[in-house]
This record gives sequence, C-alpha cells and structure tokens, in this order.
Amino acid sequence: MKIAVGCDHAGFVLKSAVLEYLKGRAEVLDHGTFSGDRVDYPDIAFKVGRSVSQGEADRGVLLCGTGIGMAIAANKIKGIRAATCNDPELASLSRAHNDLNVLAMGGRVIEPAQVAPILDAWFSTPFEGGRHLIRLDKIAACEASAFNVHFSSVGSVMVLHHPLIQHKMGIIRDKKTTVKEFRELVQELAGLMVYEITRNLPLTEIEVETPLAVTKAFTLSGKKLAVVPVLRAGLGMVDGILQLIPNAKVGHIGLYRDPETLEPVEYYCKLPPDVGEREIFVLDPMLATGGSATAALSLIKDRGAEKISLVSLIAAPEGVNRVQAEHPDVDIFIAALDTHLNEHGYIMPGLGDAGDRLFGTK
Repeated sequence: MKIAVGCDHAGFVLKSAVLEYLKGRAEVLDHGTFSGDRVDYPDIAFKVGRSVSQGEADRGVLLCGTGIGMAIAANKIKGIRAATCNDPELASLSRAHNDLNVLAMGGRVIEPAQVAPILDAWFSTPFEGGRHLIRLDKIAACEASAFNVHFSSVGSVMVLHHPLIQHKMGIIRDKKTTVKEFRELVQELAGLMVYEITRNLPLTEIEVETPLAVTKAFTLSGKKLAVVPVLRAGLGMVDGILQLIPNAKVGHIGLYRDPETLEPVEYYCKLPPDVGEREIFVLDPMLATGGSATAALSLIKDRGAEKISLVSLIAAPEGVNRVQAEHPDVDIFIAALDTHLNEHGYIMPGLGDAGDRLFGTK
C-alpha cells in the first residue's frame, strides 16, 4: 500500500508520528513540509489529494493545526473524500460509512501518542458498501456535474440548467403528458441541448459581403459530425438535433436490455463509413445502469471513432459513474441528474420508459 503524507508547519511534529507508524507498514510518498517553517496548507493538501486522485497513492494523510483546513482543500480535488478525524471512533466510521481516502488530523488538537490508535482504526476498518455506496455514488455524480471541468484525458459531465430545458423536463415527467406531446417535447429538448453539446466546435474566420459592406464572419471549420441514436428511444432525439445541424450523418445502434441481468444485448449497428473522422454524439435519453450507453460507446470506438459525446435527458448516478469508469474520455451532457435506480433498474423519479412513452407502447 502507498500512502501520501503531507503537513504544514502546525502539523510538522505530528507528521513524525505518522511516518513512524507507517514505517514497515506502507510505502510513503512524502509531500512535505520538511521543516517547521511557515507554509500554506492548501499547497500541501492539493499535492496529496492529486497523488490519491491520480492513483499514485492508495490513501493520504494530512496534518495541520486542526485538520479542518487540510480536509477542505483536499476535497477540491476530484475523487477525494477527506475529513478530519481526531479520534479512533471517527476514523473507523469514516471508513465504514464514507470510504474516506484522505484522513486529516490536527497537531494543535491531539498529541503524537494519539496518532497510532487513530490510524489503526482507519486502516483496519473496511468500507461497508450497500446503502453507503449508493450515497457515495450520488456525491460522485454531483461532483462531476457541479463543475464543468476538464481533467487531463477525462471527460466532463454537464447538467444543463437552462430554464426552458427544465420547464420542458417537468412536462415530460408528468404521467398525464400524451404521446404526441411527449414526442414533440423530446425533440424540442434535444434541439435546446444542441447549443451546449456543440459549444466547443472550432470556427474559422471568413470574409462576407453584406448589402452594405464587407465584414468578417465565422464558419464551422469543416468539422464532420454524426449523431448515433441508441434504438429505440434515441430516435426521438434525432430530428431535434438535425434541425440545427442538418448536414450531420446519422448512424444507428440497436441494443435491448436483458430483463434478468439488466445488461445490453446488441442486435443492430450501422455507422457512417468515415466515423473515425467525425465528432460523434450518441443519443440515449435515459442513462440508467449505463449498460446500453457503455456498450454503444464501445461499439463506436471499435469502428475507429475517437471524439465521442453522450447526450441523455435523464441520468442516474450509477449510470454516470459507470460511463466515466469505462469511458473516461467521453463527455456526458444531461438535462437532469436523478437520485437512484429502483430494484428494476429504472431511474427514480425518472419519467418511466422513454421508448414506450415516445411510441405509445407498453
């Protein structure tokens, strides 16, 4: 096991006790500080947090005056679950319920002799999973959606909070909405989402002549696009997108979800022949378990596609986490992030079966 350790000047004495405890138990990645001279604790916390987040270390230990500042700073790093635990009981609970991967302690709160019992409790307690894992999945999905931040080679998650999108989402969730209304609204929602999913398309400056003068303007710089709906529900989003990018090619992927295993089964795949040269938007209205989405993304990558985004109306944290785990290079765009999946694999509160509501089937 590799443990990243860091402290500021107020935690320097306590760090010696931590290093002594870890001797012979784990490989230590020491991120400083290496003296009692004053330093800024966020600088150390970020180093330890990134070490854990990027997989260089399995866990991290941070030390400052109280442990509070270090925990706050470390939690700004994606994937970090840091908390201050200045007694063994809190350390044990932090592992059992929160799967804490960075422990912070306070050099002005505890004595060096108290370090060993705290670390004993933290290292010996396993994560209980179950309901606690569901809660951590929600935190991870919120973390991904709250900040549209691109990390190196890692796709972002964008929840689109535009008032028109949220208004129309409220209508399609309503069980009283008719098939005709539902179908029209899904197209409208897809059209509204186009503005965000195409935000980063490259532009080229050109010169045009208006009725009054010559001026500079912009045009898309030859970027080829394709939309690929996952059948059947994904078909409902196609026309809304093509209204704004009519030159995009359209592929199709057919997958159905096995009712027993909830895993996808492929029955059809037809993509543009130059898929490797195009930016691909995969359309899957409901990102539930993530099985169909990850299978579709794998099929497209197997045929040479490199730049892919996933566009969904509603997602569950479980689906978001699975896509990010299996396809970390794919950006995810969603109109709503719901709470969880029920025992049948449906998104809650969701909107029911999108395919049935689009096509009037049961």
